[in-house]
Amino acid sequence: MVHITEDLVRRRAEHNNCEIFSLEEISLHQQEIEKIQHLDKWCKDLKILYLQNNLIPKIENVGKLKKLEYLNLALNNIEKIENLEGCESLQKLDLTVNFVGELSSVESLRNNIHLQELFLVGNPCTEFKGYRPFVLATLPQLKWLDGKEVERTERIQALQDFPVVKQLVKEEEKSYLVRRMKEKETAQRKLEEKEKKRQNEKKPGFDGRWYTDINNTINDRENGRDSSNCISMDPVQQENVKIASNDDEDQEFWEEPCAFTPESRLETHKYIEEKRKAREIKRESKETLKKTRTLITAEGRVLNVNEPKLDFILKDEEHNNQFILDLAVYRYLDTSLVDVDVQPTFVRVIVKGKVFQLILPAEVKPDSSSAQRSQTTGHLVITMPKAGEVLHCKQEMKPARELSSTKPQTAIRRTTETFEKLEVDPSKYSKIELANIVKEKKTYGQGPLRLQQFNSKEVKCNSEDFSDDPDVPPLM
Repeated sequence: MVHITEDLVRRRAEHNNCEIFSLEEISLHQQEIEKIQHLDKWCKDLKILYLQNNLIPKIENVGKLKKLEYLNLALNNIEKIENLEGCESLQKLDLTVNFVGELSSVESLRNNIHLQELFLVGNPCTEFKGYRPFVLATLPQLKWLDGKEVERTERIQALQDFPVVKQLVKEEEKSYLVRRMKEKETAQRKLEEKEKKRQNEKKPGFDGRWYTDINNTINDRENGRDSSNCISMDPVQQENVKIASNDDEDQEFWEEPCAFTPESRLETHKYIEEKRKAREIKRESKETLKKTRTLITAEGRVLNVNEPKLDFILKDEEHNNQFILDLAVYRYLDTSLVDVDVQPTFVRVIVKGKVFQLILPAEVKPDSSSAQRSQTTGHLVITMPKAGEVLHCKQEMKPARELSSTKPQTAIRRTTETFEKLEVDPSKYSKIELANIVKEKKTYGQGPLRLQQFNSKEVKCNSEDFSDDPDVPPLM
């Protein structure tokens, strides 16, 4: 039995930030609810309530929802319309495919003056003679009945024929209640028979096997034959027989004719629930009996296993005489979910229950091994020193100066004597003049436009009265 709990209501109120005190609409359909409760206390502002496709047998605990405008109770086990007088704002009521047989209970909706739509399709009362005129005459505020608009002439005719129709409805209702009592008695008797059948089911013999004829079994034993060889089956055959029997049981259940009653609907629901639980138990048993992975064979040979499918790198550092295993553990995995076990010939790491096992090329020292977790990448680094120490000879390299000093002194002197130095006069070439790299050639006039260069220094004046005044420019 499923109850309406606060957790269920909050989960179905995600559109209202999981707040239930101000909730105006909620959908609780297909929850296998068998009783309406707590909604009138927790959600007093409800305007729309969906409760279709459940196992609700009675309308209750909704009378305090003064703002409720739409109530959907389709596909339930309701047999009577009641306890809706307090829903002052109710405008639409859906009772499609229920078991309402007391059509006179519609009179309880007279006080719901705002009720405009009513759905009773699929109920036994719709088969009564005078069903529609009776409802229209009883509820004058209705505008739609079973999805069909109420016409004015139809309402007037229903009011005129109401006394006759009311008498017909009473007779139909009385015969239905008698038939309903018989259905309840039949359902109760059928349930008791099934319980007795389950208790009186055949059980296996004293040795856990089935025997069809005791005399044949005794004769077989006297003749030296073991009947277990003929009757015993392997697990696969037993499973196939079990599946076949379940299929036959399902076929028998679904093909058995039965009346459409609340009891048959509950019986179908219970049967489906039992099958579902049996499948869950079977699946759990398969998971528990799942074959465990072999880590070490019967001969003692260790196997390489990588169940978590992690990348890894195994380094052999000869200069430090150790192995380093870099295992790419999930970055955000909690370290408490990682277990490391170092053995002399292999290393085993369990990550969230999945085993990673690796054989080592050489024996290591488990006591001296260490494991660290990277804070950036999350990788697990396991350092495992080797058990056998390997000594490496270190060759001492002499410096180049010492090697050069081993040459004889005579050879050094000979090399220095052969060198010759190029001496340069520093007074002449102390500074480099770029203008004097190429010497200019003196050119004389070679045409009418070029005059012969006159050198004033070379001119010698023969006059005695001539005086060379530096302030006077030359006559050119």
